[in-house]
Amino acid sequence: MSSCCNHSSPAKSRYRTVGSPPPPLLQGDGAGVLSKIHIQQMDCPTEEGLIRKKLGAMADVSGLQFNLLQRVLTVSHSQEALPAILTAIRELGFTPRVDDGSKIVIAEVAKPWWPLALAGVLAVGAEVCDWLVLPVWLTAVLAIAAVLVCGLTTYKKGWIAVSNGDLNINALMSIAVTGALLIGQWPEAAMVMVLFTLAELIEAKSLGRARNAISGLLQLTPERATVQQADGSWQEQAAADIALGRILRVKPGERIALDGELISGQSFINQAAITGESLPVEKNIGDTVFASTINETGSFEYRVTAVAGNTMLARIIHAVEAAQGVRAPTQRFVDRFSKIYTPVVCALALAVAVIPPLFLGGAWQEWIYRALAMLVIACPCALVISTPVTIVSGLARAARLGILIKGGTYLEEGRKLKSLALDKTGTLTFGKPVQTDAVALADVSSDVCQRIAASLGARSDHPVSKAIAAQSNDYLEVSDVKALLGRGISGQIEGISYAMGNHRLIEELGLCSPALEEKLQTLEMQGKSVVVLASDHVLALFAVADTVRPSSREAIAQLQALGVETIVLSGDNEHTVAAIASDLGIAQAHGNLLPEDKLRIVEGMAASSGMVGDGINDAPALARADIGFAMGAAGTDTAIETADVALMDDDLRKIPEFIRLSQATHRILVQNITLALLVKAVFLALTLAGHGTLWMAVFADMGVSLLVVLNGLRLLRK
Repeated sequence: MSSCCNHSSPAKSRYRTVGSPPPPLLQGDGAGVLSKIHIQQMDCPTEEGLIRKKLGAMADVSGLQFNLLQRVLTVSHSQEALPAILTAIRELGFTPRVDDGSKIVIAEVAKPWWPLALAGVLAVGAEVCDWLVLPVWLTAVLAIAAVLVCGLTTYKKGWIAVSNGDLNINALMSIAVTGALLIGQWPEAAMVMVLFTLAELIEAKSLGRARNAISGLLQLTPERATVQQADGSWQEQAAADIALGRILRVKPGERIALDGELISGQSFINQAAITGESLPVEKNIGDTVFASTINETGSFEYRVTAVAGNTMLARIIHAVEAAQGVRAPTQRFVDRFSKIYTPVVCALALAVAVIPPLFLGGAWQEWIYRALAMLVIACPCALVISTPVTIVSGLARAARLGILIKGGTYLEEGRKLKSLALDKTGTLTFGKPVQTDAVALADVSSDVCQRIAASLGARSDHPVSKAIAAQSNDYLEVSDVKALLGRGISGQIEGISYAMGNHRLIEELGLCSPALEEKLQTLEMQGKSVVVLASDHVLALFAVADTVRPSSREAIAQLQALGVETIVLSGDNEHTVAAIASDLGIAQAHGNLLPEDKLRIVEGMAASSGMVGDGINDAPALARADIGFAMGAAGTDTAIETADVALMDDDLRKIPEFIRLSQATHRILVQNITLALLVKAVFLALTLAGHGTLWMAVFADMGVSLLVVLNGLRLLRK
């Protein structure tokens, strides 16, 4: 037998040796102090590029990590460098706020719509004047007014970028519009600035939807709860002020404010916000309830086990937000590509503006105009923003399904899974077996053997031990208890040493015999797990049977349909494991495994392997697999922190759902990258051929940016 606890973080760090390791927290050597800085204005690659260039040149800064969707910059720096870092950020026109550990909520600042509307009217007026061949000065005045009304912010950002040696979209747009004004393209310059400002506004609102996809779940949690007072009365209090251990009352139809343990009453709870389960779950005394879930039927009281900032929902949100800051493989490729793309196109634009007029007899105004259009196309915003929006939409969708993915890397790599190893007890089966047989083999009565076995079993967390312990309420005093990992348990009762465990343990103790082997095989062939009780000789056999989860059959069928090979790994006996595997249609099954045996098998699996488990005995294999799946994370404290992918309930059907989501995410990433590159290539070719305009250039940049953002948001739909 093996202990059934959570796998630990040290095991993951020790065994994560192959596959696709998550990127380091920061880009840099990681030395020094880590500071989280919230920057309201930082929400696209334009701002990231400015900050990266500014802070990257500082000797005291050793690493930077950007989370654009949450507007958080994490900086690794020397002890005294924070004031200088904040000053440098302010010099870029941004407002930094250091995270001191308290919850920082940066409200969205609604921009007034009237300047854009006024600018649009002025730009249209300039077009009409030009079409009616009215005086040029009138067209120029209307155009310049339109540019000033809606474009001053762009010019300000552009000047900051140029002064810091960065050619971002604001700098390129400022140069293009100014150039168009200087060569007399008044109406077009005005309309381009209006369209650019409008596109930025729409894109910001679209990004806001992605930004709030997860954090919006917090709004489901009620702000107040009914709390028991010292005199026994009940009074409403702010949920944020309620301490651990307080007693709360929940009426039918109410949302639960904090995590806790039910101490009185019974009800059915809708846990969809946490686990993604479509049906309400029955809760009785001793069961856990979660913040934001809905009490559907009875009234009950529960004891608070987590304060407002540490509820399961808050930890899910924190985990997903942290995952957004880790670059997925496609994001890293796009980042590298964009660093080459912009300088190359800018150099090409310069060549287009100068070479034809100087050496080929071209008209300066015509070729400068083409170069200005190319400058607008040179910004890689559409390409860069498409990946984080798509990734965070996928992470948010998974969280709503009760699947917590710990980074874009795993979301992308999930589609590549070729083989999946599954622990048996608590994963494929309910993990709550019942005792079916008790066979005394010595001169000790079966009742005495049962009491001894139950007393030992009560000191173990393993489901098989619990099944045996449940057969008695009168436990003997046990001393010198030792958990024998992967084998069983030992202890002393009334001065006599006893051991209770599996076949392997009895063999190691030298107590096995042909007669015992025959009895074991008879029970094991029936698909039962057999536990042997021994002192200096074998005293009794206890057979325990587990039942397969109905969802396991469907999950295995879906996985096989997706081309994923499944393997059962268990510390249970070979016959029991084979019977379970056969029932589920799984060809490969391995029993009598220790944790190191599971690790060895996972190491021998093909590339793109996964492991599903729920206990400390699964930790090495979970960490060694390319993707480790933790079962029932909502019922544990550490699985949510340590797993690559945490299934918030015990439904294995979430794994094929995860694979399908990974496939959909990959398709959208490919679509977005292809669309961004293709459109830019087409417009570059049109511009070089003399058919491109500044209007087209704005669409090639901001229009495509909006399209890829909206395409990425499709993952949020059911």
